[in-house]
Amino acid sequence: MGAVLESIGKYVALLGEVFKRPQRMRMFSRELVREIYVQGVGSIWIVFLVSFFIGAVLTMQLGINMSHPLIPKFTIGYAAREIVILEFSSTIMCMILAGKCGSSIASQIGTMRITEQLDAMDIMGVNAANYVILPKIVGMMLFVPILVLISIMVGIGGGYLACLVSPNIPISEFEAGLQLTFKPYNVFYSIVKSVVYVFFISSLASYFGYFVKGGALEVGRASTQAVVMSNAAILVVDLVLTQLMLV
Repeated sequence: MGAVLESIGKYVALLGEVFKRPQRMRMFSRELVREIYVQGVGSIWIVFLVSFFIGAVLTMQLGINMSHPLIPKFTIGYAAREIVILEFSSTIMCMILAGKCGSSIASQIGTMRITEQLDAMDIMGVNAANYVILPKIVGMMLFVPILVLISIMVGIGGGYLACLVSPNIPISEFEAGLQLTFKPYNVFYSIVKSVVYVFFISSLASYFGYFVKGGALEVGRASTQAVVMSNAAILVVDLVLTQLMLV
């Protein structure tokens, strides 16, 4: 229990250093743009690929399991839309990003720690936590809404593909289900969740990388811990935000 409290205290103290005003805004802006490109734009391909095929498979499975005379066909489109918007595009997609971006951030910062780059910054009077970590957190939080919207559109596009190849799902009924009682608030809810998720992904990954000790083996362990803890945090936050924003 004492070790857990110590870790929480170090995490909070690190965030206190991270969220100070950048010493040089020009350098911060440059790093921010770079992180948006690396962590955000660099993740579009995996978001597109996973969303498309998951949307298609989800729609096909719904068509198979809802092939009953008493169940209207439009419920397939309705159920697919709700699943994609409420959970897949935010929660599941951010768990995938935790594996891609979280491990990358932890290993990058961990490597800087064991090669004493962070120590050199501290000696020069640079706030290493602020300079290295803040652009990563802000960059991911700024770009993830775009990834969520891409995931929603591509996932529904995958559903359209499933309608073309599956005899159980008429396209007209699928479109009717997509439009049935659509609530724009659900998209807002999904974006809010994703922003909170990537805050924990980037900050936890930075924490494990920043405090790593040892060599390359410990950096690998820190990356693994970052992914595991990020996914655990996502599940807890998902429960809390669902209770606060939907129930």
